[in-house]
Amino acid sequence: MTATDRPWLSSYRKGTSTEIKPEFTNALDMFKAAVRRNPDLIAIKYFDGTVSVAELDAQSTALAAGLLANGFQKDDRLAVYLQNVPQFLVAMLATWKAGGVMVSVNPMNRSRELDYMLKDSGATVLLCLENLYSSVAKDVVPGTSVRTVITTSELDYQTRHDPRLFKDIKRERSAGTVDMLELIAKHRGETVPDVTLAPNDVAFLTYTSGTTGVPKGARNTHSNVVFNSQAYRDWIDLSSDEVILGVAPLFHITGLVSGVTVSFLLPATLVLAYRFDPGVMLDCIREHRPTFTVGAITVFIALSNAAGVEPADFASLNKIYSGGAAIAPAIADAFQARFGHQIHNIYGLTETTSPSHAVPLGAATPVDPTSGALSVGVPIFDTVVRIVDENGNELPVGEIGELVTEGPQVVDGYWNKPEETAKSIPNGRLYTGDVGFMDANGWFYIVDRKKDMINASGYKVWPREVEDVLYGHPSVREAAVIGVPDEYRGESVKAFVSLKPGTTATPEEIQAFCKERMAAYKYPRQVEIVDELPKTVTGKILRRELRDTK
Repeated sequence: MTATDRPWLSSYRKGTSTEIKPEFTNALDMFKAAVRRNPDLIAIKYFDGTVSVAELDAQSTALAAGLLANGFQKDDRLAVYLQNVPQFLVAMLATWKAGGVMVSVNPMNRSRELDYMLKDSGATVLLCLENLYSSVAKDVVPGTSVRTVITTSELDYQTRHDPRLFKDIKRERSAGTVDMLELIAKHRGETVPDVTLAPNDVAFLTYTSGTTGVPKGARNTHSNVVFNSQAYRDWIDLSSDEVILGVAPLFHITGLVSGVTVSFLLPATLVLAYRFDPGVMLDCIREHRPTFTVGAITVFIALSNAAGVEPADFASLNKIYSGGAAIAPAIADAFQARFGHQIHNIYGLTETTSPSHAVPLGAATPVDPTSGALSVGVPIFDTVVRIVDENGNELPVGEIGELVTEGPQVVDGYWNKPEETAKSIPNGRLYTGDVGFMDANGWFYIVDRKKDMINASGYKVWPREVEDVLYGHPSVREAAVIGVPDEYRGESVKAFVSLKPGTTATPEEIQAFCKERMAAYKYPRQVEIVDELPKTVTGKILRRELRDTK
């Protein structure tokens, strides 16, 4: 089924066109416009440190000059191996000003993963935290194409050095590296030649999580980035008055677009706090009073359970969106009842440069009465989404199949992987690997990943449905469901749960809770209570790791 004509959307988004006219040809021009419009605006707040738009412009130009002086050329790749720190934005802009491509690297990656990404991308420059260089990158770089290593510290750009995050972090310059702030100081005041960045030039390579195999570098082009930056702004009614809470990791496509490039477009202040810690983030919210954020649902679960949290703490956050992991209706309802704000669902992939679907701001999110799933929204502007069967045939309303997405946000392929591109993105249509359906009103629902389906006695069981029921238990904080071998059924359902602080529950009690609410073949035959569930840095629970340890 194709979702293109959605006249009912106008009742939620009055005055907004269903099409977006690109206002810029590349993402760098978005920032240059911000410099012209509001150079004195605070672009970044980082604990007690601030960086203005004008200063961000000056520092990124100086760093670009330093890159060029060290042999960086157009289309070269610069790998950024950082947490959520101001240096990330400086590096991104500097890379573009030097005509290059930024490669975002997960700071949790260790030697094997870093080695793969540096070699796959062919990066010639690595910019990383000092401690990541000494503990990981130092032994990896010699076998790669990296010619220049620039290091920096999370202690820079601030003086607070909160002990909850920075207690064991010290400055540690390594031989053979260049300090970022020293390089900026050396080239400050220099100009760089104007660079032409075409809409189809790659802005950054963002690597898929690797949960289904070897990570692939998605070619997020400048036109992809400009389109979805504008989509965020127009869909959510964002303005230059916003204060954006950068809770999503900046290396991830969600943080890159909903945080960084949207802040360039508006322009608006972006608040960063190094990495997610519930107590630190809660203090950050109290101090800086952000208005808009996008984060995994696990972030909001953690904040809800933080010591001393009060409804007043979230008073300013009136535009909350969540993506990257399934949201159980019980969690969304409990958050709204307690804090007075709706968590709006948003959905997309690395290959869609963040959103392809979203709930309109202020619209009540429907719940499918059959599966109990919370809708991920409707396709955003200019986006066509089809539900297809295993042969690629479109399915009617209500039928479950794979989501196939096409639109201006879909990448043109994977870096140096033509076969993978042809398989997953034929003719610009992205086969997402996510299974779901569309209802008669155009709302989309994700059932699960194709690979996670459980076959119990010939019946299909989608883990997401079982997890949604588990989240309804008053003691369950987080839940994940997998299939395990069963001599009688072939596979049966196993649930892993962590409990809310101060609560208790036995596996038998949780199993009985599910049994009362589900068909016999669906409820978990095994329940294991754990302290924490394994997650990606973006907050997505890793069922794969649970399968490996079952």
